[in-house]
Amino acid sequence: MKLMTLARRCALWALLASALTANAQSSAITLRDDLGTEHRFASPPQRIVTLLPSLTESVWALGGGPRLVGVDRFSNWPADLAALPRLGGLDDAQIETIAALKPDVVLASTSARSIDRLEALGFKVLRLKSETHADVRRTLVLLATLLGTPAEGERVWQRIQRDIAAAAERVPPSRRGQRVYFEIGGGPYAAGRNSFIGETLTLLGMDNIVPAELGPFPKLNPEFVVRALPQVVMGVQREQAAMAARPGWQSIPAIAQNQRCGFETLRYEMLIRPGPRMGEAAGVLADCLAGLGHPAKP
Repeated sequence: MKLMTLARRCALWALLASALTANAQSSAITLRDDLGTEHRFASPPQRIVTLLPSLTESVWALGGGPRLVGVDRFSNWPADLAALPRLGGLDDAQIETIAALKPDVVLASTSARSIDRLEALGFKVLRLKSETHADVRRTLVLLATLLGTPAEGERVWQRIQRDIAAAAERVPPSRRGQRVYFEIGGGPYAAGRNSFIGETLTLLGMDNIVPAELGPFPKLNPEFVVRALPQVVMGVQREQAAMAARPGWQSIPAIAQNQRCGFETLRYEMLIRPGPRMGEAAGVLADCLAGLGHPAKP
C-alpha cells in the first residue's frame, strides 16, 4: 500500500513538473527585430529602456509604462516620464548608466550607432524602424507581444485608424487634392509620400509634392519646392517666418497666400513621431487645414 502511495506521489510530482515546464514554455517569447536579429525571452521583460521617443510612447500606450526604467533625452510624453533617468540619444547613449539599470531589454532605432557595446556586454537590444504606417503597426504588435499582451498592439493600431478616418472627415472638400509640402525641422528634409506623415496626408486627401521614389524623408534642394508650387506648407512654427526670406520662395502659392500650418514645438514633435499618437496627429493636421480659410485670389 505504501509503495502504491509513493508511486502515485511520484506520478503527481511528474505531472506537476511537466505542467510547470509547459507553462514556462508558453510564456517564452521569440521575436525578430528590424535588423533580422532573433531574440528569445523566457518571460515578458520587466525592466525596459527605450532610446527613441516613439518607442517610449508605444510602450506606454501598450500598458508597459511601469516597466520603463530609463528613456532617451527627447522622450517627453506623457508627463509621468519626467522622473525617469535620461540616457542620451542615437549617437551618445550613456552605456554605463544603461548597464547599471540592468534592463531586460533595450529598445532602439535601427540607425542607433552608439549601442553596440550594450550587446557586447550581454544585453538584449531590439532595433526597430517606423518609417511607414505598416512599420508602425508591426512595431506595435511586436512590442505588445514582448510585453505579454499581444492583442493590445492591434487594439492600439485600430484606434489610430479610427482617429485618422475621423480627421479626414474634417478636411474641407475644397482642400482635397491640394499640393502640400511638409518640412522636417528647418529643412532641407521633407516628409515624402511614402513616409508615415506622407501616408497620413494622403488619407486626409492631400497631394504630397514629394514623390515616393525619393524615399520617406529625402533631403531636398530648395529649388525643388519652388518648382513644385505647393498650395499648403506645413512645418514647425519657429521656421515659418524664415521661409518667406528664402530665395524664390515668395513665388510659392502657399507662401504668397499665407496658406501655412506652423505647429508649436510640442504639437510638431507629436506629428513627427511614428507611434500611438498618429491618430491625434492626423486631427491636428486636419484642424489646421480646416482653419486656413480661403486663399486670396490673384
